Amino acid sequence: MIALTHKTGDMPPSLTAAYGAAVRQRVYLFLFLLIMLVVLAVYAIAAGTYDLSPFKVIRALLGQGEGAENIVVWNIRMPRIVAAVVAGWGLALSGMAIQCLLRNPLGSPFTLGISHGAAFGAAFAIVILGAGATQTGSLRTSASALVFLHNVYSVTFFAFLGSMAATLVILLLSKIKQMGAASIILAGVALSSLFVSGTILIQYFATEVEVATIVFWTFGDVSRSSWQEIAIMSGAAVLVTVYFVINRWNLNALSSGEDVAKGLGVEVERIRLWGMFMAALVAALVTAFHGVIAFLGLLAPHIAKRMVGADHRLLIPYACLIGALILLLADTVGRVVVGSGTLPVGVLTSFMGAPLFLYLLVRGYSK
Repeated sequence: MIALTHKTGDMPPSLTAAYGAAVRQRVYLFLFLLIMLVVLAVYAIAAGTYDLSPFKVIRALLGQGEGAENIVVWNIRMPRIVAAVVAGWGLALSGMAIQCLLRNPLGSPFTLGISHGAAFGAAFAIVILGAGATQTGSLRTSASALVFLHNVYSVTFFAFLGSMAATLVILLLSKIKQMGAASIILAGVALSSLFVSGTILIQYFATEVEVATIVFWTFGDVSRSSWQEIAIMSGAAVLVTVYFVINRWNLNALSSGEDVAKGLGVEVERIRLWGMFMAALVAALVTAFHGVIAFLGLLAPHIAKRMVGADHRLLIPYACLIGALILLLADTVGRVVVGSGTLPVGVLTSFMGAPLFLYLLVRGYSK
């Protein structure tokens, strides 16, 4: 790992003061965003079909609420809010890592087909292995019917395999064929089409119950997680975050180009391989538990770059915080403003992310 240090004592007083002011400004901005996230979370707990006053929310959080209040807060709304925060954090982190490792501003788990690969893997587990349904599909033989894995771990495992298959193809194309950024995105579109076609083929041979399970699962929805699933996803997000924080200087070097990074002593192939593995891991878990949440991994890192630049010392925490804020906001809007509580959060993130994707695609390569 490269240890690049910066001593403010060696700088002129004017530069030292300017540097200190810039650091304070970014710290204040981060605290402001964090406060916004907390305020939004409190509002999301209080608002809904069963309205709660701030006093009742605080009382329930302290374990002093009445029966109905405790059920609404701890069994219904808190898991959904925490899941939105963790999923947004993980997808933003994954998108930021992919954009850096591939040096592609359009890279994200969704645009490169990683999310669709995870969706195909989950559909395979649901139908072929019976992991999410109670009836036998027409593709399943009597021998394979004995392999009945009716639990979320098999869905997660096969979703991870699907995402890693897409990741492996992207890495091979970028390394062997030396594809440019635009070509990598086109390859991601082709992979997405392939995995979507495979998912449709599986649905064609599935029973009605299995088709309904797949369709329900592919909707981007953060309300289905239990505390156990949230704990698994949180552990993966923390692990991946720690890995990228440790390698923040290596990511900065990679952002300047592969040749520059190698000249500075960065093991580019190892960092890229493990970095893509980590990014695919957290994206696969989020997709396995919550379905396809489009464009969030593209949207959050670019907003963070607009705020703090491309320095990964700041970009990592900012991207994670903005991703959590965006997904929680989208889920709260879908639950409270729309009113039904059933609007998939992936629809709202697509509405936000698609214009940015088109803007980057049209304007990004002209600069």
